[in-house]
Order: sequence, then structure tokens, then C-alpha cells
Amino acid sequence: MTKPQFNRGRFFEDFKLGENIVHATPRTITEGDAALYIALTGSRHIVHCAQPVAHSLGLEDKTIDDLLAFHIAFGKSVPDISVNAVANLGYAEIKFQHPVYAGDTLTTETEVIGLKQNSSGKNGIVFVRSTSFNHNRKPVLSWVRWVMVHKNNMSAPAPETVIPELDQVVAVEDLMISEDLDTRDFDTAVTGSGRLWEDFEVGERLNHPAGMTVDDSDHTLATKLYQNNARLHFDDLAMQDTAFGRRLMYGGHVISICRALSYDGLENALFIAAINAGTHANPSFGGDTFYSWSEVLEKWPMPGRDDLGALRLRMVGLKNQSADSLASTHVDIDGKRQYHPNVVLDLDYTVLMPRQA
Repeated sequence: MTKPQFNRGRFFEDFKLGENIVHATPRTITEGDAALYIALTGSRHIVHCAQPVAHSLGLEDKTIDDLLAFHIAFGKSVPDISVNAVANLGYAEIKFQHPVYAGDTLTTETEVIGLKQNSSGKNGIVFVRSTSFNHNRKPVLSWVRWVMVHKNNMSAPAPETVIPELDQVVAVEDLMISEDLDTRDFDTAVTGSGRLWEDFEVGERLNHPAGMTVDDSDHTLATKLYQNNARLHFDDLAMQDTAFGRRLMYGGHVISICRALSYDGLENALFIAAINAGTHANPSFGGDTFYSWSEVLEKWPMPGRDDLGALRLRMVGLKNQSADSLASTHVDIDGKRQYHPNVVLDLDYTVLMPRQA
């Protein structure tokens, strides 16, 4: 019997409900990774950029961007979960539990929590819960995602359908804040905006003015940085035979671009505390130009804290259309309410922001 010579990744029929997977290749995150992330996204969030500011807030160093840590942790799971994906469909219950610093080594583990074969019999949806740990085995972030994965053996029987029940929102009492963090003396001069938690109103919409064009080389390099080896992002030859006809941009990188664009208007949103839900509404490709708007969904004072508040935000990402030119994410197409073709991202997430003294 010939033994497999390489990891071809899992197909839908290879997943078993309840199994636990320890992913290979732990990753030590470096200052170089952080610098390259800024080069690829233009992110300006201050606690990830300026060491003296981080020290003034009680942190041991400037932190690795929340989304860079997420993408790297997420990338560890790709060879076992989604290297044979049709598409990554959504996220829920993403919790940022502990700061990540340059020099930390991340390892990711995953549990399969749901399975559903699609009616075509050619693929199915896999639901997983993943947790990433630092080198001290302290959980730094966890998330649920669901991904559509190709079948390899079309005659393999469909598993019992199990769709997990997920929290729609990470509750404020479940948000994790570093015990060292203290924003009572936060100086808004370092961000260029004096708008703090009290200055935002529920229902407010912010049309972020800047746009960013992301070329094939940009998103390819970014996805390599995250060590996400899903074929649909890299193998142009294989993708020519699909309905898209070309490589897809990794949806997580679209989140990073939109988050970077949201800086103008949300300058003092220091940390992402949670991502409650997310939808990649339409595919993105090299050459697309992205814009973003944000809506304030809820405001929460943090239990036991008078220096910080939480804003639950809806971040909408658009391709090739400015934020102020589109009133709604949805349109009627052939009698059905659907996402506008230029809407690529609909993300519900929670940020931490200093309060007025």
C-alpha cells in the first residue's frame, strides 16, 4: 500500500463531528510581520504603532494588530480545514482574549462543531471552533467559522446534519480586557481626534472618506504573510475552471483593509474586543478599490471600568463604489432582497474606546 507523500488537505467527507485537530507549524510573530502588515494595509491604530503610547496605557509593549494576530492564527487552521474550500462563508463569536506581542508564538487547535452536506452532493459546509494559544498556553483568541468545502469522493454518504447554535453577539460581560490596560490619561493628540466613547450615538453612520485599491500582488503577499495556503487565493490556473475564472482575495484581508479605512472617524477605537458575526457578501479580486462605512449599533459602559467603553459597530465594505454613494447594503433583484453587488463585507464587531475623564 502506498502511503500519502504530502498533505492534500481535508475534503468534506473527511471531517467528523466532535473531532479535535491540533494544527501544525507554530508561528513566532515578529516586528517584521507587524511592519509588513502596516505596509499592506496602511493601518494607523495607535496601540499597534507607538511603543511610548502603549507604555502610557500600562501595556508592556505596543501590541500586534488584532487582525494580524487573527489572520496568522486563522492561517494555521487552513491546511486542515479550508485548503480545499469553495469559499469561507462567515464568522461568529470571535473573542480577543489577551494581547499579542512581537516574540509571542501562536499555536492553533480546532474542534469540528457542525456539518451539513449541500443538496448538490458536491460539497458541504463545515462549522469549526478554533482557539489560538501563546507559548505559555494562554488563550489569546478564539473564533467560530463556517466554510464550504469540496467533496472528493462523490459517493461518500452525507453525514447527519448538525448546525450549531451560536451567540449573535458577544455579551459585554464576556469581553476580555487586559488587567494592565488603563486609559484614564489617554492623550487624544496621538490619534488626531478628540471623539471619545461619549461622543458617539446609537444609529450614527460614518461614511469613511478614503478608498484603497488592492492589486493582485498586494493581496497575494498579504495572504502569504498569514500563511493561508487555500488554493482559491493562489492557484490561478485551477481557478480558471471555476465560475469566478480567477483567484479570490482572502476575505480576512478585506476585513483588514476596511478596518484600516475606518480609522478616519474611529481614530480612538483602540482595540477590537470581539467580532460578533460576519458575511463576505460578494467576492473580491485584485484591482478592486475598497471603501467602508460604519454604523453604531450599541454603546456599553464596561462593567467595573470608568476609563473604557465598548462600541458595537457594523462595518460595511464596498468595492468600486464610495461609501456615501450607497444608502443600503441590500437591493431587490428578481423579486428577492439581496446584497448589493458592490457590497463585499458586512461585519458586526465590538471595539474598546477611552471615555472622557
